[in-house]
Amino acid sequence: MAKGTPQRRQRSAAWAGGLVAFGAVMLIIGGTLDVLRGIMAIANDDVIVNTPNYVFKFDTTGWGWIHLLLGALAVLVGVSLFNGRTWARLVGVLVAGLLLITSFLTIPYYPVWSVVLIAVYGFIIWALCVVQPQDA
Repeated sequence: MAKGTPQRRQRSAAWAGGLVAFGAVMLIIGGTLDVLRGIMAIANDDVIVNTPNYVFKFDTTGWGWIHLLLGALAVLVGVSLFNGRTWARLVGVLVAGLLLITSFLTIPYYPVWSVVLIAVYGFIIWALCVVQPQDA
């Protein structure tokens, strides 16, 4: 089969659509989890362990607001990805990158959860970046 045949392009488009859908679902799930983490930190910051002498020390309520706002934005962008918005892929990568960084910075507060979310956001970035514009 030749490289540019319609059948190959159709398979490539299906693969690309699947990756964008995967990225959208994971962004919605990750954003929802960050919203819940933010609410937990805002409502009762005694739940979160404070680490003394941490370089990037924030008040846990401050971290809660950061996670709440970025998580809500992630959910909105994830829904926009289902609508096929081109800008949503770029914003999705940007939001997932910011959430990855905030998860890294909160490792001392909840280490296992932060590492899990770092992996989730890494997969989201991969899924949204691997699709070529002609495939989407």
